[in-house]
Amino acid sequence: MIRSAALVLSDGEVFEGEAIGAAPPTGITSGEVVFNTVLTGYQEVITDPSYAGQIITFTYPHIGNYGVTPADHESRRPFCRGVVVREMARRRSNWRATGDLEALLSAHGIAGLAGLDTRRLTSHIRDAGAMPGAFGTAPESELRAAAASEPGTDGIDLVAAVTRSEPEHFASTRDDGKPPHRVVALDFGLKATIVRHLRGIAGVEVVPAGTTAAEILARRPDGVFLSNGPGDPAAVVGAVETISALLGEVPIFGICLGHQLLAAALGGEIEKLPFGHHGGNHPVRNLATGAVEITSQNHNFCVADSSIPGADITHLNLNDHTVEGLRCRGLPAFSVQYHPEAGPGPHDSRYLFAQFDELMESPHA
Repeated sequence: MIRSAALVLSDGEVFEGEAIGAAPPTGITSGEVVFNTVLTGYQEVITDPSYAGQIITFTYPHIGNYGVTPADHESRRPFCRGVVVREMARRRSNWRATGDLEALLSAHGIAGLAGLDTRRLTSHIRDAGAMPGAFGTAPESELRAAAASEPGTDGIDLVAAVTRSEPEHFASTRDDGKPPHRVVALDFGLKATIVRHLRGIAGVEVVPAGTTAAEILARRPDGVFLSNGPGDPAAVVGAVETISALLGEVPIFGICLGHQLLAAALGGEIEKLPFGHHGGNHPVRNLATGAVEITSQNHNFCVADSSIPGADITHLNLNDHTVEGLRCRGLPAFSVQYHPEAGPGPHDSRYLFAQFDELMESPHA
């Protein structure tokens, strides 16, 4: 049965479609509306905790065609507010699939909207910027009111909603004959694919975002990893103070939100991008080698250029020249804005995990 629905943005723009996935009790789902340009990897995108508070619009027109499998989950459940697609596949076709995408959305209480002109929506967001919106089967007047009252992601600690409540240990899978390191990973919204790569060089203890520097150092780690995560880094309670206390005590590697928090701990400024970077094909130049890496990205905020005392910029985005990587001067710490684990995305940047391995082996570590 087709359930007519609509998306209303906070600036008054209306987009019509039909409801899919879970049916919220009020007939309304609200959040910050963004778009993602990946062609595949929709399950990894939807289960990425970095999308907490957001409604994901997929620009690729046909979503769900190869189904879903638990092996591709990036977290224990989806944290996004909703999903918008042009067309949801009616049949799945892949030997790995154990279910279909719409059933996954329904099982986790995630509402969706299909049959919508996603090209028009994406073009509007590119021109006007990411903004709050509301969609569902409720009357347009109620959707408009919900969109107007949705706060978006600015100034909200979304990490508190996605971080785990207890530490969790993951044994190393290192198989190159070297003894594995010990890494403590701060969970700001950590993805499963990142853990798999870290396990290739270390035994990993993932700890809640609120874990203090003293508690981390008491574990005597060889390195500390700062994970990806959702929302505004300025709203993550205690993170900058913790990282500041860890700098110089232990090697540090940060990705995405972890990169922004490391920059903030070094005195850098963070700013919000007009519509963020969400996709699997962003070109980034490695300033040390001159090579261009095609990268996976998912963030709304970035480090302001030339605002990081005590650090050198190592990578730049070639689309808008925003900062994509930094390395501390005189301290064993570095970070990147993009996602080298590529879940989903290209594998150009996976060498960064080997660099973290080398940093933990170096004399100053």
